[in-house]
Order: sequence, then structure tokens, then C-alpha cells
Amino acid sequence: MSEGLKSALVHGGLLVVLFGLQFVLPAYHHGNLARIMVLASYAIGFNVLFGYTGLLSLGHALFFAAGMYGMGLSVEHLGAAPAPALLAGVVAGLLVSGVIGVLALRTSGVAFMIVTLMFAQAGYLTVLYAGAYTRGDEGFVVQQAQRVMMGVDLSDPSHRYFAGFTLFAICLIATLWLVRSPFGKVLIAIRENEDRATMLGYDVFARKLAAVMISGTISAMAGAVYGLLFGYVGASFASVQYSIFPLLWVLLGGAGTIVGPFIGTLFMFYLIDLSSQVTTAYMLIAGIVLVALTLFAPQGLAGMLRKRIWRGLP
Repeated sequence: MSEGLKSALVHGGLLVVLFGLQFVLPAYHHGNLARIMVLASYAIGFNVLFGYTGLLSLGHALFFAAGMYGMGLSVEHLGAAPAPALLAGVVAGLLVSGVIGVLALRTSGVAFMIVTLMFAQAGYLTVLYAGAYTRGDEGFVVQQAQRVMMGVDLSDPSHRYFAGFTLFAICLIATLWLVRSPFGKVLIAIRENEDRATMLGYDVFARKLAAVMISGTISAMAGAVYGLLFGYVGASFASVQYSIFPLLWVLLGGAGTIVGPFIGTLFMFYLIDLSSQVTTAYMLIAGIVLVALTLFAPQGLAGMLRKRIWRGLP
């Protein structure tokens, strides 16, 4: 069996399973999985930059929030319909990531991490200071009537699940195509040895900027869809916490793998959910499990699968 066919079976099989689960899951897990798929799409965006290009951003919440507020403010203050509002969120993410990329890529290594973190903090403070429009820490609710898209009520659980699934499927397939394309292979070459990629004649800065913009746009799309599906836009989504989450999800699932972001998001979501049912110190349990995984599976769950079972896992 060829590597391409194996890859199609694995990723296509995952999508088939997720599509089928909406018909059999109880209401609680049905809602959880819809949320997980949207957050996994956010993690996929982060993985493009970190897992495949080798750039560690600590400010990805800025892109997620740009998409969310681009959508939310369009609905709240301009009375935009859901489709134009989603487009506004994606465009906001594209513009913000372009500006941040041009500035942050003047640095590298630890400096790049710090610069992206500072930009994200500036974005978070902007949300708080512009409270007259954003309602600051309190945030605002996107009303049910504002969440009807082409006659489909996205507040309905079944429609919400399918919308989350559609977003995740688009991000998964697009990323799979990206990393198998010549452009994606150049990104991997930059991750492995930037000096050699430069020596071979590639414009490293331009490709890294493109990676930042692709990553930021995917993350913004996830933020816009999250706000629309779950009906809330708040400053907490622009905080440092939401910059750390995608890093943890990708590390747990396996950086530089297509399915890793989904596996990591699913694992961490339910780890915290189940731990909180046992004790109020659920973060202690989550921390112990995360440390154990870091020690015994440093390449993540999908990375371990790649190492031990299938070296060709994309």
C-alpha cells in the first residue's frame, strides 16, 4: 500500500468517524466534540507555524481573538449577517498576522517568542481599553437571531456540530495538501536547517512570512467560528492562556503531524473534564499526566505512532 493511500485512509477515516459520531453521541459529548473540533482547528493553525516551520509563537491568541472580534464586532455594531461577519473575522486575522509577521520575523529564536507574546498582550489590553465597543472582560453575547446563516440556525446542536466538523475537515485537508506541496516541503526544510535552505536559494523570510499569515488566518477562522457557534465573544480568548493552550495541544498530540492537534486537543479537554469530576485539584492531576507524557512520549501521541508504527505518517 502506497504512503499516499495510507494517509488518505487514516485522515479520511478520522473524518468519517467524526461525521458518524454526531448521530450516536449523547448530548453532553455531542456538544463537547463540536467545541473540540473548532479548537483543534485553532491548534492546526498553530501547528503550521510551530510543527512544520519551526517557529514557536507565544502570541497566537492574538490571531484567534482577531477572528473572534472581527466577527463579533461586525455583528454587534454593524449588524452584519453571519457570512460577511465570518469573512470580516478571517480578513482581520490575515491583516493582523501579516503585520505581526513582518515585525516579529525581524527576530528569531527566544526573541521571536517574546515579541509574539508582547504583541498578544498588547492585543489583550486593547480589548480591555476599548471596553465601550468590546465590553472588556465581560464580553458580549451573540444573540440566537444573529446566528442564523442562510436559513440554518447555528445555535442548534446538530447544526453547530456539523459546522464545527466542516471547519475541521477543511483545515485538516488543506493542511495535508499544504505539507505535501513543494511550498510545505520548503517550510520543513527551513525547520530542519534554515541556513541550508537559504544556501539553496530559497527566500526564507518570504516563506516564513507566508507561514505566519497562513497560520494566523486559520487561527482567526477558528476564532470567528467559535464565537458564532457558541455565541460569546470575550477578552479571555485574547489572554495568555489561549496562547499556551494550542502549544500544549500540539505538543501532546505530536508537533509536525496532521492528526496531532486533534489528538492533543481531545486528550487534554477530556483529561481536565474527567479530573474535575474527581477533585477540585484537577489541574494537579492534569499536570502530572502532562509531565508523564512529556517524559515518556516527548514527540507526542501521534509522534509516538509515527516512530513505532508508521514512519510515513504526515
